[in-house]
Amino acid sequence: MHWCPRCRGVLLSPGRVDAPATQRNYRWVARRPDHRTRRAAPTTTPAPLGPTPHYTQTPRWGLLDPPPAPAGTKPRPLRGIAAARDLLLASTALAFVLAGFAEYGRYLILLQNRTRLIPGWLLWISDATVLVFGILAPLLALATALALVAWLIEARAAAFAAHGGRDPRRRWSLILGCLVPGANLLWPGVFLTELLGPDPDPRALRAVRIWWAAWVFSGVLLVIATVWRDAGTLQAEADGVSFTAFTDLCAAAFAVLTLWTVRLLEGRDLRGAPRSAHRWVLASDPAEVVIAPVAPAAPVTGQDEPERADSAAPGENTQEEVVAK
Repeated sequence: MHWCPRCRGVLLSPGRVDAPATQRNYRWVARRPDHRTRRAAPTTTPAPLGPTPHYTQTPRWGLLDPPPAPAGTKPRPLRGIAAARDLLLASTALAFVLAGFAEYGRYLILLQNRTRLIPGWLLWISDATVLVFGILAPLLALATALALVAWLIEARAAAFAAHGGRDPRRRWSLILGCLVPGANLLWPGVFLTELLGPDPDPRALRAVRIWWAAWVFSGVLLVIATVWRDAGTLQAEADGVSFTAFTDLCAAAFAVLTLWTVRLLEGRDLRGAPRSAHRWVLASDPAEVVIAPVAPAAPVTGQDEPERADSAAPGENTQEEVVAK
């Protein structure tokens, strides 16, 4: 189009519309509408950029997203006593072992005193060890009993809470059943059996029964040792010293058995490591038939049989075909 449809002005200089750019004598220039009134912007020298901005330390501003705080739990006084259970059991076992050795040392001194005099310093050491460990071991056993009762209360509460229930027995009934002499031979085994739940692990149930029988046996030994120490004759008193040493060693073994039992109920071994489950598996898959039974081929009838006989070379053994997989 050579002429503007609005103002009828010349749009193109004379020439062909499809002329190439090298043959044109005009060019288009784009200008702003106010190019006549707009002044040229003064030229400015850009300032130097300077060093790159950076932080000298980690910025403290921004959105804070701290991790959620753990749910607060009410402090339970029994939980702190139960936490010292393992240490008290180990200390009780060691104290009873030393008490047993002290009693056996006293028994050896009694044997030697039949024929010769005993030095005063040796007798003083024997009296001191028997007295110290004879008092320390029962005190540690009492503290251990309190820690075990606290652990039993906490473990029962956690076990029943895991099944969405609550321990049906009162706390005072658990304490009296475990600490009252005579009754504490029966009720601790009942409480531990209830702790295992309605479908107990056979290994845990067997461990509880073994511990229960050993607990009753320990009570019987304690009664016998207490009565025996009041014997009237010298030989009976000496035998009482030997039996007391035996009961001390049995008490140490029972403390170790108790430690093993409570850790077994918690899924650990005697050393405190998590107990790994052993499962018997088949060493190989059951036997499968990989070769089908061999069956003879169908007998040849009719005219095929003479032809087979003729086709066989003289002296050549003919074999029946078998189907094998």
